[in-house]
Amino acid sequence: MKNLKNFHEHLINKYVVSKNLKYSLLAFVFIFNTSCFNDDIDDNIASSREINDFIWKGMNLWYFWQQDVPDLLDDRFSSNSEYGDYLDSFDSPEALFESLLFSEDRFSIITSNYNDLINSLNGVSLSNGMEFGLARIDGGSELLGFVQYVVPNSNAASQNVERGMLFRSVDGTNLNENNFGSLLFGDNTSYTIGLADIVNDEIVVNGNEITLIKQTLTENPILINEVYEIEGIKIGYLMYNSFNDEFDNQLNAVFAEFASENIDELILDLRYNLGGSVGTTIRLSSMITGQYTGDVFLRSVYNDKLNEVLSEEDRERNFVNELADGSAINSLNLNSLYVLAQGSSASASELLINSLSASPYLGNNLVHIGDVTVGKNEFSTVLLDAPDCAFVLTENCSGPINPNHTYGMLPLLGRNANADGFFEFTDGLNPDITFEEDISNLGVLGDVTEPLLERAIQEIIGTRAPVSNNSNSKFKIMTNSKFYTPIKDNMVMDINTSMLNN
Repeated sequence: MKNLKNFHEHLINKYVVSKNLKYSLLAFVFIFNTSCFNDDIDDNIASSREINDFIWKGMNLWYFWQQDVPDLLDDRFSSNSEYGDYLDSFDSPEALFESLLFSEDRFSIITSNYNDLINSLNGVSLSNGMEFGLARIDGGSELLGFVQYVVPNSNAASQNVERGMLFRSVDGTNLNENNFGSLLFGDNTSYTIGLADIVNDEIVVNGNEITLIKQTLTENPILINEVYEIEGIKIGYLMYNSFNDEFDNQLNAVFAEFASENIDELILDLRYNLGGSVGTTIRLSSMITGQYTGDVFLRSVYNDKLNEVLSEEDRERNFVNELADGSAINSLNLNSLYVLAQGSSASASELLINSLSASPYLGNNLVHIGDVTVGKNEFSTVLLDAPDCAFVLTENCSGPINPNHTYGMLPLLGRNANADGFFEFTDGLNPDITFEEDISNLGVLGDVTEPLLERAIQEIIGTRAPVSNNSNSKFKIMTNSKFYTPIKDNMVMDINTSMLNN
């Protein structure tokens, strides 16, 4: 094993750290934080330097592209003063963070309040409960909003907002690609949408308005679960809108219902699921199957530095037969799966498709119906200024967290390969059956005539001509409201930092 080099070597030698890089790596994190660059600091820049110090060290250890970013290399700085001057050269922590991102990185996040990230991971946000998409009109810059679904018990639900409603304006201003961010996702706690209809492919403003108020809202990711019996086949349907481990027990209860109904096939609707917990992804996949307990679900690929010190076992996650609390998983032992996924399906949704479609498992019996997914094949974890824990809080290490600031990061840490070793899908996962949503004919979610669900059912029963997909080319979907939450489309994996010094 090689030793850490250049100016880090004197720190490692000073503390008589083992030459085994597994130990050296952690020692670097801890010693570097407590011993480097503690010369007298001007009080006016102390807080900024503390934050920037956390950002650089966390990214130097964990960032997937660490070896490809010159300013993150282990031998980047030759002295304490050079490092301190570097930290002080940035106008803000955000500026430093952005400067350290590799060109391929589309998803890493920094926030001045890490509680926003943690709340978002737990499904808690400031929201009116209307989840919507935005579509370009005739390929131009003008936009049309359309309601995808409404969170139960939300303000939008109380205002009778429904799937399929269209809105052209917000607070009296027509939506376009330059103003939608401030109108819909700004600091405003309320806004008024101006409704519209599509008549003969033309947008007609109908004069109706709805005022919506953002409130603290916890969204249960299980929106719909149903069992249909069609032509003698029992089909389970689950619309699941985020991988949130706070609801794993409720998810397991749904699968107990599916098992009691002896379903023959399952349709898993991930069309609006931007991701979330890797642990929940594994548990859901184990509920769907059950025959692969202990087999490899994924193998993580980290940066060069971590790949060198982590064993294959450290980087693997397996199918399981119990929840995090030890409860037995209710498994269906299915050998096939129908997944509805499209351009608003990302990260953990893509992980489930990629891992279950590996050749040792469902293979070609996993049928992806919809459209090309986002292509978010990297995972993250929340990094906090807790150097004693290698910046990652776990059951075995809970801090302390630096009390002088609340900055947190969600950088990309690596990519997850399936059991076949495949993980290169940055352009998205292509569907087996292409079927685009039509904003002028969205249908009712959970109803067997809803176009995307109907297409999946017809694929299962195989006795009818499949429903045609004539999506309206005049309105092309551009984005989705969930991309503007604090967590966005990130896939978060629990990291056991003890693996660094096994």
